[in-house]
Amino acid sequence: MSIEVRPATTFEDVRAVIGPKSPTANVCWCLSYRIPSKLNNELRGPERGAYVAELCHADTAPGVIAYDGNEPVGWAAVAPRAETAFARNRKIPHVDDLPVWSLWCIRVRPGHRKQGISHALIAGAVEFARSHGAPVVEAYPLDNGSAKVDLTMAYPGLRKNFERAGFTHAADTTSVLAGHPRILMRLDLRAEH
Repeated sequence: MSIEVRPATTFEDVRAVIGPKSPTANVCWCLSYRIPSKLNNELRGPERGAYVAELCHADTAPGVIAYDGNEPVGWAAVAPRAETAFARNRKIPHVDDLPVWSLWCIRVRPGHRKQGISHALIAGAVEFARSHGAPVVEAYPLDNGSAKVDLTMAYPGLRKNFERAGFTHAADTTSVLAGHPRILMRLDLRAEH
């Protein structure tokens, strides 16, 4: 199996990974942290997908998609922190004033898990941010130790997966998800050539 990670510019592929089975369902579509909460609450059902379709055609894709051959099997949301709710989040601190990029959601389709796709997604999201001039990539994963995590709540990723990708603990947060603390981890891209 060879996984390739590319910018999320094809809406149908994004929908295959993060869209609902029913087009009228009110699923996240990975918009919760991307757009202001008022807009997030106003967008209902198909409007959410339509908003994501527009994002896929923007100058900068809303994230990356992992492909196994031509099949989309995973998603990672990555964008400049200033364009996300993390710019104003009171539970997740700002370490400094660098124009960091946030990597806040990793999703692997059922039937494709435990194959290293999340690792490929993290690496692909970092590469995408680097290609757009990001000095640092931040993530806000669960610090779950050896405890099991409900897969529906594991979207921020797990500390050990980010450590494996070279991220280091930068700060504690007051954010808790599914009973696990979230930490702020960073990968500094400035020292690389």
